[in-house]
Amino acid sequence: MVGKPLKQRLRCGAVLVGLVVTGAASAAVEGNATLTSDYVWRGSSQSDGDPAAQAGVKLSTTTGWYASAWGSGVSFKPDNGARSEFDLIAGWNGAVTPDWSVDVNLTRYLYPSTTVDLDWTELNGTVTWRQRAWLQVGVSDNALAGGHGGTYAQLGARLPLGEQWRVEGAVGHYWLDSAQADDYLHGQLSVVWRVHGPWELRVTGHDTDGAAERLFPGNAGSRVEFAVQTAF
Repeated sequence: MVGKPLKQRLRCGAVLVGLVVTGAASAAVEGNATLTSDYVWRGSSQSDGDPAAQAGVKLSTTTGWYASAWGSGVSFKPDNGARSEFDLIAGWNGAVTPDWSVDVNLTRYLYPSTTVDLDWTELNGTVTWRQRAWLQVGVSDNALAGGHGGTYAQLGARLPLGEQWRVEGAVGHYWLDSAQADDYLHGQLSVVWRVHGPWELRVTGHDTDGAAERLFPGNAGSRVEFAVQTAF
């Protein structure tokens, strides 16, 4: 498992945030909001199967540097006091050819008011082709705050069906240190309907393998998620 020490990666994140702030005069601000029947992340429910409200804001510069913050309600079993998750992200994205774009970022996952330390950091990279297909890889030396390394990879595709409909699908694999848990596989398939303007309705089916069900008992396996989402 290859990774930087946490302090060094946090230093890199501070540098990225500084670059974003430096270019704030020419920055654009955008946001998003979602109300979902179940907050599912990498195949596992983060809200114990209950609804969750989510919102985020992103500040990006014309040079490609950006910083964003995103939050969601959460609930875990056994109960560790976590009721919210905040993701702080700093990175760069941009086109490298007319068809290909790249995004590299450092993500800090924060869970306030917990009885155990759930905070952790991940270095992510995503390569996208024509906004139709993508490959994401995330690396951490403290994956899922478990004290061990992990590498996550996701391959996804997006298929527009006219102006108002699209289908999105992805398959992800999490390679976890054997001292923490077995590797696991998950998949998801979404149908998205753009109802009006930026408002969309989404239905997503999720499924995982048995290793995920052993790692997240009761919160992995097959499930269907319904969501209304918007961007502004």
